Amino acid sequence: MYVAYVVVTVVTIVINLWAAVADFARAETVLANAAAVGISPSWIPLLGLLKAAGAVGLLLGLVGVPFVGGAAALGLVLFFVGAVALHVRQRVFGNIGFPGVFLAFAVASLVLGAAG
Repeated sequence: MYVAYVVVTVVTIVINLWAAVADFARAETVLANAAAVGISPSWIPLLGLLKAAGAVGLLLGLVGVPFVGGAAALGLVLFFVGAVALHVRQRVFGNIGFPGVFLAFAVASLVLGAAG
């Protein structure tokens, strides 16, 4: 079970760091997706910071601070529940898979971390 936790959590860290970098770089896809769901471009750096903080917290959980890892996983779950809910509220379904996948990995990290 521990190996599954490590693998899933490392993937969750990597994808969230990738997303944070895309946010900080103001990638065209990020700007387009934000506009589609009605998020102001001024919010994008904060959203990137939250994703990066979640990734760092998960990493701390892997290296021996399980409470921080669990809190980070829970934070990412809440973040991506909000993202999916925003997509549904705005009826933007063409790219809802991205926050859905991120949510699934965050949930898996939380569940596997709690089970370990």
